[in-house]
This record gives sequence, C-alpha cells and structure tokens, in this order.
Amino acid sequence: MSNILEVQFSVQGRLLPADHGYSLYSAVKQLLQSEALPESLITSLRKQFLNSENWKSEIVDYLLCPELLLSSIPGIPDGHKRIQIYQRSRLRLRCPSDRASYWYRLLQNQVLNLRSHDIRLIQPRLILPEPSSTLRARLVTFRLEEWDTHSAPVHFLESCRKAFEKLGISGQVSIDSDADGDLALRSLQVKGKHILGYGVIVEDLSPEDSILLQSVGIGGRKHFGCGWFYPSKEIPDVA
Repeated sequence: MSNILEVQFSVQGRLLPADHGYSLYSAVKQLLQSEALPESLITSLRKQFLNSENWKSEIVDYLLCPELLLSSIPGIPDGHKRIQIYQRSRLRLRCPSDRASYWYRLLQNQVLNLRSHDIRLIQPRLILPEPSSTLRARLVTFRLEEWDTHSAPVHFLESCRKAFEKLGISGQVSIDSDADGDLALRSLQVKGKHILGYGVIVEDLSPEDSILLQSVGIGGRKHFGCGWFYPSKEIPDVA
C-alpha cells in the first residue's frame, strides 16, 4: 500500500472529550460541507467534477473515501472524561496519496469544534507509514452478533484473524492490556450509542504486512478513530 500517505497536524487547544472520535469526524465533515473552504482548494477539486451538478457532495465523498483512516487525538486524562491537549497531541489521518495534498491544505490552520471544545490545527506535515514488527491499536470494533463478557474476547479475536486472512497478513494477534492489567475493553459513543471493542496488539509482522495493516486497518468505524494501528515504539494514545 505504498500509495498511502499520513497527514499530521499539531493541535492547539486546552481540553477535549476523551471519547471524541465521532465528534472529530462530524466536525471535519461539517467543514467540508461549509462555505469556509479555501477558494483555491475548491477550484482544484472542481476540476475533477466539472460535469457534475452535485460537485459539492461528490467532493465530500471523494475526500471522506472508504480508504480514509482518521485517528483520535491523544491527550492526558484529567479524571473527568476529558483529555488535556499537550505538546505531543496530533490529529493524524491516512489517505490515498492523490488526496493528501487536499487534506494538507484543507485542515491547515482550521478551528474545529468538538462538543463545545475548540482546537486549532497547525504545522501540517506529510509522512510515510514506517514498518514495525509490532503494532498496536487503541480500539478495534467488529459487528458481533451479541456481546457477552465471557465469549466476546474469543469472537473478537476470531474476527481479527479472519480480517488478517482476508488481507493476507500473517502475525500474532492478541487483545492488549489496560493500565490495571485487564483486557483493554474500550468504547466509542456514536449518536448516543456505545460501541464496544478492544485494544489490539499484533506481533511478528513482516515489513510489508506492517505497512499494509497501518494503511488499511481492520474492523469498522475507521472514520471515527477505530482500527488505527501504530508502531509500539510510538508514544501511545494516553486517553
């Protein structure tokens, strides 16, 4: 998946809801649908949709494509279901390389409102995902038929293995541990509904499989921060 690039932005702000994956996606989508887009960016994008009467909605679909991965923003928990923005807080997304420059220009210096908390995105940079034999994801979700505390881990790991088999990825997958040594059970709130999943660690990956997994992720809700894998040597999402 060498056609995938990562776009990063430093984040200015004070606080964010700890569970902000869906709010972040909604704020980005609202920006795309607004009249606040840079004129030069609109001109560049419209060249691809000259013959379309629905060019605005097609631009939104083009940028919020299925291949887009959007990470939640890391921060320091404040004990009140919020995180404090700090110097390592980043907004990160991965997308097809032909869309990266648009995201770079679109989000640069923009202010996003996430449930009454404002953040500004600055200092954009483009990077390539780097291979690592061990990757982690803070939250992976699957549509399990039912969620039972005892059987969910078994069904969840089976879903992970099926996803890897479909992608042709070989690696040792397990459910990560939280700070107390328990299974890292986590949730994502979407429109008032809590979606459950687990933190995941994958070991013994080849360089090619590592890049592929970072490029496409596994599971659902990838626009909401789920299925985002990063090298274990990185500073983890602390929220």
